[in-house]
Amino acid sequence: MKKNILITGGSGLVGNILVNNLKQKFNVKILDKKKSLDIETFIGDINDLQSIIPAFENIDTVVHLAGDRRVYGEWESVIENNINGVYNIYESAKINNLSRVVFASSQHATGANYEIEPYSFIDKGNYNKVPNDYIPLDESTRIRPDSYYGASKAFGEALGSYYSDYFNLSTINLRIGWVISDDDPSFSPASLNLWLSHRDLSQIVEKSINAPKNIKYETFYATSDNYWKIWSIDKAKKILNYKPEDSAPKNFKEREIRDADK
Repeated sequence: MKKNILITGGSGLVGNILVNNLKQKFNVKILDKKKSLDIETFIGDINDLQSIIPAFENIDTVVHLAGDRRVYGEWESVIENNINGVYNIYESAKINNLSRVVFASSQHATGANYEIEPYSFIDKGNYNKVPNDYIPLDESTRIRPDSYYGASKAFGEALGSYYSDYFNLSTINLRIGWVISDDDPSFSPASLNLWLSHRDLSQIVEKSINAPKNIKYETFYATSDNYWKIWSIDKAKKILNYKPEDSAPKNFKEREIRDADK
């Protein structure tokens, strides 16, 4: 039987990609503030626990995307949407006895590493300065947020650990890279490093949903298999059997970044 999946923030860019690519494999519905024309929608606000609890009834796994995705959003908005909001998601999952939460974390939880050599060379496109033997950072690097947004994602990861240990709720944190509206990462050094293609996004989320039940808590960096990378995806390849199909090119050509891509 198909698993019943709830995608929060399912009307956004990432949510739409997942809905379109996963609806044939799972029974998908979304939780959002606005109704989708293409998929069953539960209207609710993640800041209001009581308004969203019914959305989790008969759900196996929630993929939590909703929140303020602005890297430099105001603290008040971060508290409401990314801290209170993620608490309400976990509470709703606990109350309805879900088996798993797939949490859309971010590399911004460790993003201060962008300021450290040689990773700063990659971030700024100074590729001639990158040593040949440099090693991408993996999930063992310490939490090092670069913003309130990054700190809120680290909080969400910590909260998932608590619910995993004390309420037997499996959590998989995906430190998602950069999902771009037209799926073209060739416009900046940051996009070359962080790109997560639409089909690789869908694959790693699908594999997280279907991961073995004995995975109670894990964190993975999630990008495509890009040539320039600050973040290693070896752990996702090993544990989730993630097999990215795409890789960003070695070189970039600057263009304007659109609002949909920020």
